[in-house]
Amino acid sequence: MADIKAVSRYVKSLLNLAVEKGALEQVHQDMLAFDKVLSENRALITTLRSPIIKHYKKKNILEALFRGRFNELTLSFFRIITEKNREGLLPQIAKEFHHAYNEHQGIGRASVVTAVPIDNELREQILAVAKKVVGKTKVELKEEVDPSIIGGFILNAGSQQIDSSIKHKLRILQLNFSNNRQLNK
Repeated sequence: MADIKAVSRYVKSLLNLAVEKGALEQVHQDMLAFDKVLSENRALITTLRSPIIKHYKKKNILEALFRGRFNELTLSFFRIITEKNREGLLPQIAKEFHHAYNEHQGIGRASVVTAVPIDNELREQILAVAKKVVGKTKVELKEEVDPSIIGGFILNAGSQQIDSSIKHKLRILQLNFSNNRQLNK
């Protein structure tokens, strides 16, 4: 619980400072890149969370990896976090920063699951529905392909889910048949 609060405070501080310094876009890109590096390199996450590795060594690792690639504000943030011995929170901070950025920019989130990859025309139609559901003019759409839904789509936007998949419709049909069979006995 304390970690969630600390992550939230650090994210809010970084976001506010980035806005104040006019570096929001660069810091956002840095945090997205950092999150990607972490997702592809479990050893770095393990290093950041390790109680055995000294904090100054972790700071040096982050400096060596990202100096010249990341905005100075992002690097300063990494230094502050490591000096406070909180570098184990950096993976969570990177993820949450993106959500805070979207909230700050008025960008809603939605996800869609389809049986096959969608084309641009269908993507635009799904985005239009998601924008109405979330009540935002911009929506970040996460796409997933799951052949087990057979056809149709499952859209999660805001607190709503629209399940228009063939798998869902078959499940409802099956329930209706089983209920009718029980009534006829």
